[in-house]
Amino acid sequence: MRSLLLICIVGICFLTTALSLKICAFNVQSFGEAKANNKRVMGILTKIISRCDLSLIQEVRDSKGEAIPTLLKNLNRFEKSNVYSHLESQRLGKSTYKEQYVYIYRKDVLQVKEQVYYHELKQPEFNNTEMFSREPFIIRIHSPTTFVKNLIIIGHHSCPRKAMDEMEELFDVFQAVRKKWKTENVMLLGDLNADCGYVTIKGLKKLRLKNDPKFLWLITDEQDTTVRDKTHCAYDRIIVHGKTLISGIVPDSAQPFNFKREFSLTEQEALEVSDHYPVEVDLKSTHHYHLRNEL
Repeated sequence: MRSLLLICIVGICFLTTALSLKICAFNVQSFGEAKANNKRVMGILTKIISRCDLSLIQEVRDSKGEAIPTLLKNLNRFEKSNVYSHLESQRLGKSTYKEQYVYIYRKDVLQVKEQVYYHELKQPEFNNTEMFSREPFIIRIHSPTTFVKNLIIIGHHSCPRKAMDEMEELFDVFQAVRKKWKTENVMLLGDLNADCGYVTIKGLKKLRLKNDPKFLWLITDEQDTTVRDKTHCAYDRIIVHGKTLISGIVPDSAQPFNFKREFSLTEQEALEVSDHYPVEVDLKSTHHYHLRNEL
């Protein structure tokens, strides 16, 4: 009996690894021509992003449009298959400083069914796009192998000096998404600048995203998403809503990925990649969910 139980547990672990879906968000810090031409940096970025089935890449600043194609080429060469695809936003920003959001995903394990900007949701009671320096970029995905088959992902990089106001406005983005697609399964993620000098503890507690118990903040205030040893800030977050989605999260899988430690880098070497760590979470596979229930 013990042997059978052990076999079942090993089987669950294998299926979780094989069929779960890893979702990541990574502020790559001014990702453009200079980093794309740095083979060592691109090698590390390729290893980081290859761990994920879907990655939201933020702070893409590439006027020539060559950095992302180079990264995609490296990823597909690294995996020895043409499975990575991407969606990129327009260059967003209200001044000469502009950024892009880019979703990089494995097209063999998930499908992107729809992509919209916040202003395209056409929900006038919610749609205050002027609040954002860079409006959120939103996708609807279908994942055949996971317990949660369909969900909405709201990707956002907040302006540091407007972090509190933009996080408050994200609640209205959620409301507009829920109304449009008639779903409760929504994930918000990205560099929200949600800690340290950009927000206060008192201010965070007043946020509707914090006050509503239906939202689960998977990256907590105590975690550190920064590379520098002298900082300890949870800037980057993953927030989920919906009973089905929350039950479909692999327990304890939501973490910053410390690539400095993982790849034995010095602080300076890591900072050449980014001053942020990626944040990540795993969705349970269908087989993992059913096996757990049977046990």
